[in-house]
Amino acid sequence: MKLHHHTLHSNHRHFGWTRDLAPALTLAPGDTVEIDIVDGGGGQITPRSTRDDIARLDYSKLLPLFGPIAVDGAKPGDALKITILGFTPSGWGWSGVIPGFGILEEEFKDPELAIWRYDPSGKVPALFGSHARVPLKPFPGTIGLAPDEPGTVTALPPRRVGGNLDTRDIAEGTVLHLPVEVAGGLLSVGDTHAAQGDGELAGSAIESPMKIALKVELEREARIPGPWFDTAGPATRHLDAAGYHVAIGLGQELMEAARNAVRNMIDLLCRLHKLAPVEAYMLCSVCGDLRISQLVNKPTWSVSLYFPRVVFE
Repeated sequence: MKLHHHTLHSNHRHFGWTRDLAPALTLAPGDTVEIDIVDGGGGQITPRSTRDDIARLDYSKLLPLFGPIAVDGAKPGDALKITILGFTPSGWGWSGVIPGFGILEEEFKDPELAIWRYDPSGKVPALFGSHARVPLKPFPGTIGLAPDEPGTVTALPPRRVGGNLDTRDIAEGTVLHLPVEVAGGLLSVGDTHAAQGDGELAGSAIESPMKIALKVELEREARIPGPWFDTAGPATRHLDAAGYHVAIGLGQELMEAARNAVRNMIDLLCRLHKLAPVEAYMLCSVCGDLRISQLVNKPTWSVSLYFPRVVFE
């Protein structure tokens, strides 16, 4: 089979997830694609914007999704294996306090805006006024497949098939696996960030338009319970050059999400390394790292369990 590289322009955008939208593009398994993505504000904020523009945001235009992209032959029960090949950042972005968003929304009710300009190479930290220098690590805040649900569902909370995960280690070199629920999978991407802290506590990262390049493969009959990914090397503030397995737990209570992350990691370790559940559970207890991934995409929270792959090498 001859593989191809494709381009998807930013005019192929939609709002919310739906199984009923015709694909903008169809890939053969193993094809690559570059997607031109507008930031999570839907282009409503520009480098000349002020805090007044935050107050005037049309919430119906937030979190645009770019796609959907079908994969030939993908069917329910399969998984898509998505390799993040790289990014072409725009060199600017914004952060804001948006009324109604953030972990302290009752304490910070007034809109605020910061405009960032940065070196698109990512080699130089971005300046926050004269106060701070923030290292850059581009990633898509939203990446997921269409759920098998009727109608259109909001893009804000993540789901079993991915979505607004806001997990910053889904970055260049990461290999993400997502369960397929509908024919073709219907992959969409959006909400690109130049940098984000774990939790995205104020409700925004450095929201930045950019291009993202992906390789999309098909894993037949994978039957995975939810998203998981392998990092290409050390994760944030860790020195394990062998990378990690990462399982994402979702829940409407933080402890529920944490428990689901542990359950999903046990499932993953059992499938990948042929462990008994109790062995996987004990290993998670002694060398797994639990991390909050997002606390703002209500009503569903995300907690990730990081497990060092060097344990098995």
